[in-house]
Amino acid sequence: MTILKRIKMTYLFLIIFVLVVGYGIKKVFFTEEYAPNYITARVEQGDIEQTVLADGKISAYKMVSVGAQVSGQIQKLYVELGDEVKAGDMIADIDDLTQKNTLKQAEASLASLEAQRKAKEANLKNYQLTYDRQLKLVKRGVGIQSDLDAAEAQLDVIKADIASLDADIIRAKIAVDTETLNLGYTKITSPINGIVVAAPVEEGQTVNSVQTAPTIVKVAQLDKMTIEAQISEADVINVKQGMPVYFTILGRGNERFDGLYLRSIEPAPTSINNETSTSSTTSTTTAIYYNGLFDVDNPERILRISMTAQVYIVLAEAKNVLYIPSAAIQKNLGDGKASVFVLDEQQNLTEKRIEIGIDNNVNVEVKSGLNLGETVVVSRFDGAAIGHNRSARVRL
Repeated sequence: MTILKRIKMTYLFLIIFVLVVGYGIKKVFFTEEYAPNYITARVEQGDIEQTVLADGKISAYKMVSVGAQVSGQIQKLYVELGDEVKAGDMIADIDDLTQKNTLKQAEASLASLEAQRKAKEANLKNYQLTYDRQLKLVKRGVGIQSDLDAAEAQLDVIKADIASLDADIIRAKIAVDTETLNLGYTKITSPINGIVVAAPVEEGQTVNSVQTAPTIVKVAQLDKMTIEAQISEADVINVKQGMPVYFTILGRGNERFDGLYLRSIEPAPTSINNETSTSSTTSTTTAIYYNGLFDVDNPERILRISMTAQVYIVLAEAKNVLYIPSAAIQKNLGDGKASVFVLDEQQNLTEKRIEIGIDNNVNVEVKSGLNLGETVVVSRFDGAAIGHNRSARVRL
């Protein structure tokens, strides 16, 4: 290799060495500023609300279990599932032979007692005449006092017998009334207007009312429904009677049933019905829910018993206001104040302090400090703090 080539190679290696060293120094001692990429959102205008979400169960506004108060075989069932009935319409006939015979026996006993009383009344007249006659003789001085005393004793006995019969007659009349009522119980009618929603028995089936009253049918009024919303113990303290409420159902998820108000909140959880007198404590691992009740008209009978409803109880709402994503709030300063970062068209970052209102953890109401259409920063793509590597101006 010639001396000239050696010199060229030496200079080449020297240049490469200088470049490498310079690049290393730059990487170690000099950081390159770059414009970070942001996730942003615009200030929007619309409605915002803060709600409590609860699972709801739909039930009939009024439902009556029509039962049998006497035992016997169902001879005739006049209705079927889904039939519409009016108050007083026939539901079923129960074999009434036993009740008829019992009523006849009660009527016969009453008639016998009344006949005995008439006989006693006839004797009473005779004893009264005998007593009056003996009294007159004694007063004239020709009668015997012992005969008067005997007549008075017979009169008192017959009066006592009649009084006893009167008591027996009252009991016999009560028995007749009771058996007449029992006979009427064999003709079962609907107590309300409604729809037959359950018919657990069939013709020919024997029902026994000795222990519990067996249900023949269930009649419900379906033109109005009641929704029982299960409100958790964490949310129920914020919920009050009269608050606005709306709900959706699975079959029509995009349709809201609104314009409704909370009628009442039950004072105790539903689990209290399962508690015994000896053990009234509830396990701490069991979730506690309180039923919030409200009613909804159901003229088309879209809503059905035992449907599931997604219930929203409105704690606060604002109409036609400015709002931004809740995640855009960088600092909550208290007293309704917060700070956000705003990005202008030149990608300049400015920190602003704003006044906020309703916050439903998705969007937050902006009362002042921002204008419609402004761009607020939610976060950075790289996860770093907003304003890092770039100084942000602060606007109060």
